[in-house]
Amino acid sequence: MEDLIDTSTFDQLLDMDDEEDHEFSYSIVVNYFEQAEATFKDMDAALDKKDLSELSRLGHFLKGSSAAIGLKKVKASCEKIQNIGNCQDEVGVKDLDKTEALKKLTQILPRVKAEYTEAEEYLKNFYEQETR
Repeated sequence: MEDLIDTSTFDQLLDMDDEEDHEFSYSIVVNYFEQAEATFKDMDAALDKKDLSELSRLGHFLKGSSAAIGLKKVKASCEKIQNIGNCQDEVGVKDLDKTEALKKLTQILPRVKAEYTEAEEYLKNFYEQETR
């Protein structure tokens, strides 16, 4: 699970809870789920329109909120989306043309959604066990 969740970041989130029921951190996580779902819909729409700058912006946005709760894989993939949306390679070094960037984004988007689903399942299971 270490590659999925940054435990030190997630533990910091849990430290903000007043109670053992994790109500505060759970509300942040649920809010993140709603944000991510909406962002993925926006990413799909931007990809349909071939709007690279919007994909980059959405990747940047979801990278930040994923990092805040410690979702390492999702954060890393969102950073790739941000870079590729700027017509650069995954690490932001080499320039890409628009066609190449769109092709790469078409491949990355399903992967980041799968990583998100994996993290969502992990977090939902965590909170179900903790709040019993």
